[in-house]
Amino acid sequence: MDCLFCKIINKEIPSDIIYEDEKVLAFKDINPKAVIHFLIIPKKHIESINHLEESEREIISNLIFTAKKIAKEKNIEGYKLVFNVGRKGGQIIDHIHLHFLAGGNNK
Repeated sequence: MDCLFCKIINKEIPSDIIYEDEKVLAFKDINPKAVIHFLIIPKKHIESINHLEESEREIISNLIFTAKKIAKEKNIEGYKLVFNVGRKGGQIIDHIHLHFLAGGNNK
C-alpha cells in the first residue's frame, strides 16, 4: 500500500508521534494551522468517512475519545476537531484522520 499515513503507522516514515495505542496513532501535523495541530488516525486503513462501513462505527468513536484523552493529558481546555472528507472537502491524504486544533488562530 502506498498510503503516507500507513507508512507512518508502520514506522517507515518518521513523524512526531504524541500518542499511540493498539488502535490509533496521533502525530503533529507537518503543516500546522494552529499553535497546537495534530492528526489522530486509525491504524486500520479506511480511505475516508465515505468509505466507512456500519461495522466500523467504533473507529470514529476511538478517534474522538483519543482526542479527549490527549486534551486532558496536555491540559488543553478548548479545541476544535475536524474531519475533511474527499478532495472537495479538503482531504489531501486518503486515510481517515481527525484534525485536533487548539491555541491561537485555528482556521
